[in-house]
This record gives sequence, structure tokens and C-alpha cells, in this order.
Amino acid sequence: MKSFLIDTDTASDDAVALIMALRSPAVRVLAITAVAGNIGVEQAARNALYTAELCGSNVPVFVGAEKPLRRQHQSADWFHGKDGLGDHNYPAPRRSPEKQPAVEAMVETIAASPGVVLVTLGPLTNIALALERNPGIAEKVSRCVIMGGALCCEGNVTPAAEYNIWCDPEAARIVIRSGLPVELVGWHLCRGLAALNLSDIEHVLSLDTPLARFAIECNSRAQEAYFEQTGEHGISLPDPVAMSIALDPGVVTAQTENYVDVETSSELTRGMTVVDRLHVAENDRNKAVWAPVLKAGTKTKVVWKIDIACWKQALFLALG
Repeated sequence: MKSFLIDTDTASDDAVALIMALRSPAVRVLAITAVAGNIGVEQAARNALYTAELCGSNVPVFVGAEKPLRRQHQSADWFHGKDGLGDHNYPAPRRSPEKQPAVEAMVETIAASPGVVLVTLGPLTNIALALERNPGIAEKVSRCVIMGGALCCEGNVTPAAEYNIWCDPEAARIVIRSGLPVELVGWHLCRGLAALNLSDIEHVLSLDTPLARFAIECNSRAQEAYFEQTGEHGISLPDPVAMSIALDPGVVTAQTENYVDVETSSELTRGMTVVDRLHVAENDRNKAVWAPVLKAGTKTKVVWKIDIACWKQALFLALG
């Protein structure tokens, strides 16, 4: 059985991703750490607890960073609703978050669980802080599956950047350069045919389970916002797509290993995930700029394509 540690800014798609992990018979979720992102960190922890409760899980939930490393927190509640779950007034969870800070819990959990799979669904602030506290945890993680980046096309918060990376680009840069075995799952992978279409939504609702109804209901505002943003109908679920890959790497059909870095200084391209697709970072004209990444010596696995039918089947199985 695989052990997972999940870091999340729990909003609507994060909640569905949590359900996939908590419902998987092949996974033991050791802890969930909350971070400020889509919504404030306290609400993110509350939503994680509520989702775990729906799954019948007592997984510990820890409260992490209230804001990015060097910037003010800018939420995405316009997309997910003020409470992150579509503003349906879900009741308070019965449990409370743990008293231990998330970063401390993350370091201890990884140190005590060599081979753990780290899945990140929000800004990477908690991960960066944990690495600063104990850089050695990077070598104890077997996989670090990150939902983040606009790797081949436009972003969802600026033309150049995806929200999770844009929200705290300094943290993302630390994580990318840390030596963690990163697998980068970009926003493009949840769009087009990978989004839940009306037929998929009807199928989920026909499963007639509390989890299936919750998964569609809590994404009601996100469905509207996705259409406003892209003109595409359906529910895009970037975090569940990333979770499906964490659960089963066979979902990936096209992947490369490249040097990757994150832009932190330009307001035009803040948070841009720059992928060395043509392997030119080591050329003399580029070495000076890419020196910190080259020094780290670790390439990032970049996911380009997935088996859409496989990803959706994993989702349906978890919700049924």
C-alpha cells in the first residue's frame, strides 16, 4: 500500500481529488496539510476536514501557511465561491485541525515515512518552508506530483501562468530546484475532452451516492466560472487529474524530462513555468541564466498527455 501526504488549498476540485485518494484501497493518506491559495488557509483546512468526514476518514489535517513567502495572498474565490465549495452552506465538520503546524507535521511525516508520495494541489508555500527547515526530506520522497503550471499554452490567471505557481512563484522555484522527484501536471490536462462534459456529469449524478452529488454540487460555481473564463462547457478538474496520475502513473501517455524553472521577477510573466523542451539550457548562451537549475542537477518530469478515458474511469470509481 502506498503512503500519501497531500498538501491542498481545498476548494471544489481539491475536494474531489481528496475523495479519490481517501477512497482508494491502494493508498493510505498519512496527513493532509492546508495552505492559503484558492481560499484562506483556515477555510481550506475546514473544507479538507469536511471532505474527509464525507469519506468516513479520520486523517489528520494540519493548518499551514497563511500567505505566500514574499507576497500578499490573492485568492481564487471568484472561481470557487467564497467558501471554496460553491457557497452551498455545508455544515461545519465535527473535527478540528491538529494543533501542530503543517510544516512541522510535513517534515516529521516525510522523515518517518521514506518512499511517501507527496501530492500538491495548491501553491507550494508549505513545501518550500518544509524544505528550508529540512532539505534532506527531498531524498525521502518517492514521487512529488504537483498540480501546477501552464506548460505549453496560456495560463488561467495570466496569459503566462497557472494560479498555483503564480500565487507563490518564489515557493515554486524553491521546490523545482530542491531535488524533489517532481512530476509537473499542468492546467492544460484538465481542458477540452478531459473536462467533465454534460454526459459525464449526468453519469456521475446517476451513481446516486452522497459523494457523487457533492462532487458535482460543490463545483457548481467552478463550472460557471470555467465557461466565463474559457468559453468551454463542463467542469474542469485539474486537481483530480493530478490525483489520478499520483494514484496510477499509467494514466500518463506522454511525458518528458526537462530542466524547468519558474519566473519570479517579471510582472508580465510572473509564475511562468519555463520548460527547456529543446534541451538548450546547457548551451553557452543560456548557462548563466540557468546556472541555479543546472547546479541542482535534477530534471523535472513534465506530463504532456493523459489517457482521458482512464482518468475519468478512476474518478467515477471513486465517486461510486
